Amino acid sequence: MSDLVARTGRLQQRYEDGFRLIAGCIPFKYINSKENDGDTSEKIVEVLMINSTSGSGLLFPKGGWETDETAEQAATREAIEEAGVRGDLVHFLGYYAFKSKTLQDEFSPEGLCKAAMFALLVKEELESWPEKSLRQRSWLKIPEAIQQCRHPWMREALEKGFKNWYATNYNHNSTID
Repeated sequence: MSDLVARTGRLQQRYEDGFRLIAGCIPFKYINSKENDGDTSEKIVEVLMINSTSGSGLLFPKGGWETDETAEQAATREAIEEAGVRGDLVHFLGYYAFKSKTLQDEFSPEGLCKAAMFALLVKEELESWPEKSLRQRSWLKIPEAIQQCRHPWMREALEKGFKNWYATNYNHNSTID
């Protein structure tokens, strides 16, 4: 049982211009891969995805950005609540707009959402977390994550946001494909 409790409800949700504001992250880590000669090691990037509670496909942790927190705090909270990981937010990947079929309410009757997404370098995987009974974690190499991603906007955040940022900033002795 987790000592942490997931936030629920929509009383403190942020809205802007008819969009419900969401915050989330693409958790990632490095694994070492030995080259053929066994002497050199290359870092390979894996991203963490979680199962959806409402259908097939995998997701990145995300959820409502509430009025008493920053986007960074909300993204970090969602990573703990949904995926059971802690780490460092190392880059803002951008805003991604999408239409939710299930998150329609009086402030966003059309279900419009805008997600602030971040890259989160994972430092700790928790044994217990608030949504452990609902979620399964999967560490994937990026090409596999792209194939498994349930939502087009998350795939775009991974392909255009994360991959481009990573290739520009961390191209030494590591690979993302």
